[in-house]
Amino acid sequence: MEMFLDKEREKARRNRIKNRPIVLMTYVMVLTFLSMFGYIVYFVMNKADTVVANSANNRQDSFSKFVTRGDIITSDDVVIATSETDEEGNEIRVYPYGGLFAHTVGYNGYGRSGIELAYNFDLMRSHVNVVEKVGNDLADKKNPGDTIVTTLDYDLQNAAAEAMDGVNGAAVVLDAQTGDILAMYSSPTYDPNEMDYVWDEVHSEEGSDSTVLLNRATQGLYAPGSTFKVVTTIEYLMEHPNDYEDYRHECIGEDIFNNVTISCSGGNVHGELNLTESLAYSCNTSFANIGVNEIDMDKLHDTAERLLFNEKLPFDACEYNQSEFVLDGKTDKTMIPQTVIGQGDTLITPLHNAMIMQAIANGGVMMQPRLVSEIDNADGVKMSSTKPRSYGTVVDPEITKILVPMLHEVCNYGTAARNMSDKDYTVAGKTGTAEYDNNGNCNSWFVGFSNVDNPDVVVSVVVEDYNTYEISGAYVASKILDAYYTNIE
Repeated sequence: MEMFLDKEREKARRNRIKNRPIVLMTYVMVLTFLSMFGYIVYFVMNKADTVVANSANNRQDSFSKFVTRGDIITSDDVVIATSETDEEGNEIRVYPYGGLFAHTVGYNGYGRSGIELAYNFDLMRSHVNVVEKVGNDLADKKNPGDTIVTTLDYDLQNAAAEAMDGVNGAAVVLDAQTGDILAMYSSPTYDPNEMDYVWDEVHSEEGSDSTVLLNRATQGLYAPGSTFKVVTTIEYLMEHPNDYEDYRHECIGEDIFNNVTISCSGGNVHGELNLTESLAYSCNTSFANIGVNEIDMDKLHDTAERLLFNEKLPFDACEYNQSEFVLDGKTDKTMIPQTVIGQGDTLITPLHNAMIMQAIANGGVMMQPRLVSEIDNADGVKMSSTKPRSYGTVVDPEITKILVPMLHEVCNYGTAARNMSDKDYTVAGKTGTAEYDNNGNCNSWFVGFSNVDNPDVVVSVVVEDYNTYEISGAYVASKILDAYYTNIE
């Protein structure tokens, strides 16, 4: 009997050994199944909308069978994109103000751009009440899509367009505290109601060089000119926190730094300058001296990247290009004099320049630019909203306390005084003249903010080919700021 039991035990042991791989495989399969099931639940609960909302997801186009594309409106309830039905029953996208908001709102057809692209999924969703939805379904009618409520202000957008008067360039207006985009205008513009014509034109042999579809506010890369002196000043203040007030430079109109001749604009001879006066008068030789003799290039590179040069911007509502800054301690020293005054290989977009100035106005804290504030259903009921979000501190708050009064002097008696000194409101900012060829032709910049003690709005403007049209960035900015304060009275 005992021998029989031993044989059975041995047999059972051998069977367990033989069955171990099968049992292990069974556990693996069960665990895999549970993991997949768990992920499916997680995906449906948390990720499904995000995947469907991806602008590259073609599934969104199928929604048009059941939903009429929703409206896009400004913060002051002006409809800037809507859907209508023509006499033949075809649904068409209509832009009531033509080219005024074209680059920001974008187009829907021949692909998409701007808000039409970034919020395509939301425009094709409908959250009308259940009774209306059932009624539409029974009547075989489409449900109206949701409405995108932007942060844009119609009057400021219009003021930017009128001030630029058809000259190429761009203007961006931000709320100084929240980072909300109040205006974003790019010129030349196009009429998104005529996309058939526009598309054929830009793809023709004659129009192959056209940049009409380029959003210069977010995609236009320009030499910053003297607006970059703000970055150079920040670096100088960081490296000289205790003796910046002792800085002195004797400007003789032209000087040589690292074997490079640097001249002040218009051949001006500024004489002896302190740091504030150097910035106010935008003295090229003074800033070349700072770059060559007073600051460290590796540290300047770090500061530029902290201000988001060479980095992605915290912005996804429109297509944009990254700004570029290449100078560091290993770079050929002959590049220093031009680079620190905003020439050389440095490139920046108007949006990015506005973000840097917004951070300065906001005590060093950069806000993420916000273009859409909420999404409503067709009845105006809020479905979702986005709050202003901080990107983080990019400039030491103590530095901004020193820098802001300097920027105010730029507008009080310096290079922006002609357009900014006689206002009922105060302005701090920086002008820039950026040469784009060897013949002295240049683009004109202004970037700054209003109400110095408690900043209201930030304006960043670049106007191309100043030599021909003589419309300056500071002039355009002043007209935009005038419109802002006229509207709030």
